[in-house]
Amino acid sequence: MRHRVADQVEGTVSGGSFSHRDRAVIVAAALSMLIVQMDWFALDLMLPVIARDFGTSSTDLQWLVSGYMVAVGALMIVGGRAADLHGRRRVIVLGLITFAALSVVCSAAQNAPWLIAARVVQGTGAALIFPVSVAVVTSYFRDDRQGRAVGTVLAFSSVGTALGPFVGGVFAEHVSWRAVFLLNVPVCLAAVLLVLRFVPESRDERATRHLDLAGAATVALGLACLMVAVDQGQGWGWSSAATLATAAVGIAFLVLFVAVERRTPEPLIDLSLFRNVKFDVITLAGSLSNVVYCLIAVFSALYLQQARGLSPFHAGLIFLALSCGVGAASYRAGQLALRWRAERLMACGMLTSGAGLLVLTWVQPLGWYAVVFMVCGVGIGLGWALTNVATQAHVPAERTGAASGLVLTSLVLFGAVSVAVAATVLEVISGSPSTAAADGPAIETVLRGTSVLAFLGAFGLLAVSAPGLRARVGSTVAG
Repeated sequence: MRHRVADQVEGTVSGGSFSHRDRAVIVAAALSMLIVQMDWFALDLMLPVIARDFGTSSTDLQWLVSGYMVAVGALMIVGGRAADLHGRRRVIVLGLITFAALSVVCSAAQNAPWLIAARVVQGTGAALIFPVSVAVVTSYFRDDRQGRAVGTVLAFSSVGTALGPFVGGVFAEHVSWRAVFLLNVPVCLAAVLLVLRFVPESRDERATRHLDLAGAATVALGLACLMVAVDQGQGWGWSSAATLATAAVGIAFLVLFVAVERRTPEPLIDLSLFRNVKFDVITLAGSLSNVVYCLIAVFSALYLQQARGLSPFHAGLIFLALSCGVGAASYRAGQLALRWRAERLMACGMLTSGAGLLVLTWVQPLGWYAVVFMVCGVGIGLGWALTNVATQAHVPAERTGAASGLVLTSLVLFGAVSVAVAATVLEVISGSPSTAAADGPAIETVLRGTSVLAFLGAFGLLAVSAPGLRARVGSTVAG
């Protein structure tokens, strides 16, 4: 995959149609995407090492994943709208500086709460970088070069996906997990310098001045409270006052979120989109595919290192198979969607990942484990990468922006909640929170349950793409 990416980068960036400044703009956006992706995928391999250093269980560190994702999911749309309003260059620079500064804070953490808090705030930086990186390129290139420029940026994102686990494993074993966070700093600073030097400021002069901060805050607080209740329920007691009160507060915040979204002129999530059955099913299926991805990434990292006894480096080598499968499939997904229906491709991907995951829980030789891991990655890549393409075909043209924002938010927030819930389920199955991360049979049970989610998503997609239902749904939406 890396050879194909390199060929594309060389053909795109060095082509005569791009000036020196054009190439600098592409590199600035590409570095921004690369570092966010690489940082995310490097973390999974570091969880057991961090847990050992801090004397805590790896399952308790799920907040490094889920808390970060809640911050990204709640603020991603706000970040995109802030860029349209206040300037894309300004917002991406703020995001890069925030991401770099909090990377330093993460590297200096002396205990788990410190690291988790810093990681959540770091997610706010990622929420500014992720949606604005592509926007910087699309606003700069207004001609037929735009597609090639965006393709290069997304190619770098695939490189970050592929390299992340390997980088995390190498640094965790041979240097330090702290050094992985520090690696973000020079890349972010290089991107900042390129943006300030070469990227002109751009904004949407027609953008409204409203930012749905109330919506972002209520959904983040609601999900966080529910995740705390699930995470601490076993220790507090599932029927204890603390658990019930925390869950009740979370539900109240989510009800308030729905009320806010119905009344605000520019909502974080356009709730009226949920009236479209086909859109709902495709979005839910894509979110389930991302849930599968998150759970495979987190729990396979625990399984390989703590149940199978692999070093972070060797686990990182095996993880290259998963990330390369995901990167290759997501990179080719758009081209495949030109030939076949996107939701049918998604269903095939989810069936593949579900079946691969079942095999993964029984296969023992590491060579075969890596092969099946790659197959899972290909299925996952098709499943979630095509969600936006599939949903866009079933909403009016004037609402594609709102639909895209809802899809991205759903993907990230579903993933965040799933990690918290699955970590608690693992502890319950294992019977011991302190040793759950090393309980191979318990991890395999959780992953088998995860495969059911993939199959459910696939069957839902196949059902709504049936000709008879397509006609009924179409007439319902038209009416």
